[in-house]
Amino acid sequence: MTTPSREQQIELEAAAFRRLIMHLRERSDVQNIDLMNLAGFCRNCLSNWYREAAEEAGLEVSKDESREIVYGMPYEIWKNLHQGEASPVQKAAFELNKPQE
Repeated sequence: MTTPSREQQIELEAAAFRRLIMHLRERSDVQNIDLMNLAGFCRNCLSNWYREAAEEAGLEVSKDESREIVYGMPYEIWKNLHQGEASPVQKAAFELNKPQE
């Protein structure tokens, strides 16, 4: 394997992030609670990580702006279009697996 330069590494990571975002946008049938239960993160986590990285770089990005970047639309619109009520099974799994604060 050829070791990428730091610039190439950043470009590759950015491309992988963009692909993940596009995949999650295309899979609106996958609920955030399912992502949390299976992987321990969801679209909201990604948007929070994006916002935190922006702040570390000295950029102001609001919670709503970072969510729109991840969801591809305002969060409230996405929720109304795609988010269903979590089932009792999903809620119970979340309680068992949720991150400890």
